[in-house]
Amino acid sequence: MTIYKAGVVGAGAMGAEIAQTISYAGIPVTFKDLNEAILESGLKRIRQIYERRLEKGKITPEEIEKKMSLIHPTTTYADFKDADLVIEAAFENIDVKKEIFRELDKACPKSAILASNTSSLSISELGSSTVRPEKVIGIHFFYPAHVMKLVEIIPGLDTSEETISDATAFSEALKKIPIRVNECAGFLVNRLLMPYLNEAAYLLQEGAATPQEIDQTMVGFGFPMGPFTLVDTLGVDVCHHVVNILLEDYGDRMKPAEIWEHLYTRGRYGIKKGKGFYTYGQATTVDEEVASIVRTLSQKYPRGPFSVERLLLPMVNEAALCLQEEVSRTADIELAMLAGIGFPQEKGGILHFADTLGIDLILRELEEWSRTLGSRFYPAPLLRRMVKANHLGVKTKKGFFSYS
Repeated sequence: MTIYKAGVVGAGAMGAEIAQTISYAGIPVTFKDLNEAILESGLKRIRQIYERRLEKGKITPEEIEKKMSLIHPTTTYADFKDADLVIEAAFENIDVKKEIFRELDKACPKSAILASNTSSLSISELGSSTVRPEKVIGIHFFYPAHVMKLVEIIPGLDTSEETISDATAFSEALKKIPIRVNECAGFLVNRLLMPYLNEAAYLLQEGAATPQEIDQTMVGFGFPMGPFTLVDTLGVDVCHHVVNILLEDYGDRMKPAEIWEHLYTRGRYGIKKGKGFYTYGQATTVDEEVASIVRTLSQKYPRGPFSVERLLLPMVNEAALCLQEEVSRTADIELAMLAGIGFPQEKGGILHFADTLGIDLILRELEEWSRTLGSRFYPAPLLRRMVKANHLGVKTKKGFFSYS
């Protein structure tokens, strides 16, 4: 099915950027929120994105007006009566989203696809709130949506193959890179990312290193930014929400470091609040409040080793579990790491990194850290099978990938 007209519900930062992306592709988009003030704010954000492109010489003033004219703001669901696909980009609350899906189900044509931009909630549950679960799917963009190329396509239990194909084609029409992810808590990128961010938080609360030292180490490895800068950019509150969803489904493997709760309860949500793991103003600095929290926690938790591997091996382990569970394919996992998380391209992705390091070494490290640091490091069964089969990576020419 060709998408001739799309819709977005939610005029916040993410919804506005999705609407901008759709209009930039030349597709008319109905843009809904509760009131005119929120819509005006969303439209202002969209225009600012276009104006930044104008400053770089990538678009003309006339083209901006043409693109903006494709966006139809509204406060009523009735304006979705001729939409082919609508993306919900509302607050990450399952009850709020289900109510939106019920309204869309009534307002949209029976042929329309109803999609959610949720980063972690159940697509199957959202589908169950409609009479068209086969037409409900996750289309998860990454922030900032007008820049990030990766899109996760997440079918629910009842989603049809036709809907998956149409959602994939629509994402490609937006010049995005879609990867199929079978439904699970956190989907693919968040499942891979959160163990990395969480381990950085464990290191910090142990007093093993400062936020700057950890960030500088990972930037030195090749990431575009360190884990604490990333958390402050995404939002401590957002990460707090996601890690607790993962904890509910995966248990102690995703047990959050205690420091998350300390920052969350103090309202240290990151850049948007002017303070998170860092404070923001004329310079980015460590706040004395964070330093005080670390001093208190470091007396409670024994100091473990600080290394790049301690942050990356939980990601390798989670990737192996995703392969076991058939959440995604090896190639898509690498694409997710490169395009969604910013893993250094010269290292090929987390699975290529694992093959280079050696699966046997990774297994030994995980087993040791499982004994000394906790069950979150317990190795995926796939890693044990690979070692027993001598699939050790580059050195045996067979690991997650084959090498000539």
